[in-house]
Amino acid sequence: MKSFVPPQSTHHESKKDSARRHRINTEIPWSEMRVLDEDNHVVGILSRNHALRIAEERELDLVEIAPQAQPPVCKIIDYGKFAYEQQKKEKQQRKTQQHQQMKEIRFKWRTDTHDFNFKAKHARTFILEGNKVKASVMFRGREITHHEIGNELLVKFIAALDDVAKIDSPVKFEGRNLTVIMAPDKTKSKK
Repeated sequence: MKSFVPPQSTHHESKKDSARRHRINTEIPWSEMRVLDEDNHVVGILSRNHALRIAEERELDLVEIAPQAQPPVCKIIDYGKFAYEQQKKEKQQRKTQQHQQMKEIRFKWRTDTHDFNFKAKHARTFILEGNKVKASVMFRGREITHHEIGNELLVKFIAALDDVAKIDSPVKFEGRNLTVIMAPDKTKSKK
């Protein structure tokens, strides 16, 4: 009886190689491609071997940039430098990207003026921090018959935040709650 021996991998990939998103040099499967140089000047439509020879002469890499194009686009560049620049761009985009959260403010249909102003003030701070605000008027039992009072309350809420926010989702019923979603309006908040 033979013992089972798992197959040995002949190709050892490092973590960086497996995470790479671009095919380079001999990994590129196309027989013909549009080739750009490091200054983004078009070298021409070349065969794979000719493009690899030019890259080798310049001591650079042939990197697949746009495989979906007709013909596919490859660039002769230093791949290490290219990958580093891509990482820097992505990091900068993540840094500038703003993460919005949904904050919720709840009212009862009989909410008094002081409570309303207090909650509207909190909603304003949430909006100025860049978050969306969902305002809900809750109804219990037969209170649902007075939905027009809840509607007036939400219209008043929208008016209170009109200078910093815009309506993201209009007033509507969600079960037994009447809701509206307000989002920051960058053009209004700059003024």
